[in-house]
Amino acid sequence: MQKLALQWKRQGTRIGFVPTMGYLHEGHLSLVHRARKAVGARGQVVVSIYVNPTQFAPHEDLAKYPRDLDRDRKLCAEAGADCLFVPHDTDMYPAGQAAPYSTYVVEERLSQGLEGVSRPTHFRGVTTIVAKLFNLVLPEVAVFGAKDWQQAAVIQKMVADLNFPVEIIVAPTLREPDGLAMSSRNKYLSEAERRQALALHQALATAREQVRQAAEPLPAGRLRQQLRRQIEKNADARVDYVEFFDPVTLAPVRQVKLGDHLALAVRVGKTRLIDNGSLR
Repeated sequence: MQKLALQWKRQGTRIGFVPTMGYLHEGHLSLVHRARKAVGARGQVVVSIYVNPTQFAPHEDLAKYPRDLDRDRKLCAEAGADCLFVPHDTDMYPAGQAAPYSTYVVEERLSQGLEGVSRPTHFRGVTTIVAKLFNLVLPEVAVFGAKDWQQAAVIQKMVADLNFPVEIIVAPTLREPDGLAMSSRNKYLSEAERRQALALHQALATAREQVRQAAEPLPAGRLRQQLRRQIEKNADARVDYVEFFDPVTLAPVRQVKLGDHLALAVRVGKTRLIDNGSLR
């Protein structure tokens, strides 16, 4: 992959990159289209598929994370990707008795809240694998989805702090017709759980409406509890977190106003779903 990328660069070809964990859906494909727009018809768009073990905790769903490489390969071709990069664990984390893998990339500020509280080892795995992928694919442009808002912010910070010559584009979240954010993990939901999963989008809608109608900022704690009660009226839904924060710094806010951001993580049955949105 790196040899191919260097060859493209010698030819003056721009590289657009979309890192994924596979089991692609329309949300992923929209990122491919955005990468194509960024690098143009003469550029090369690379999609990576790698289920990265270092961003999963021991109790999480690494082993059962959905995989279908043949389907993903077909979807990438139809979306206009030029190259599909599918490394193995032994490529990305070489190990040996004398020198097991021991180098990681850690962002220490934006990664601490939200997902970082519930999944304390997660972002170390994300930043490490994305840094490695950037070094292999050598893109001018990389595209991430806004559904993982904190992840995109952490990657942008890593790129700025470590001087990666990569432009980060954050593309809008794609949703199903009923509002559910597209996610590979939606596959886990039963029919009844799928209906209850709409509670995430409904909570975002409730928060937006209340903030828009309020004459002054709303206490975050009170609104948080209201949304928690609303979500957990669904029999299979349990809130992990509901947080209001500044969209750039990710700092929590005590008084919620127009322009703030809401992120939430909810377990529906055994499936953990996340969503977020601007309160505008």
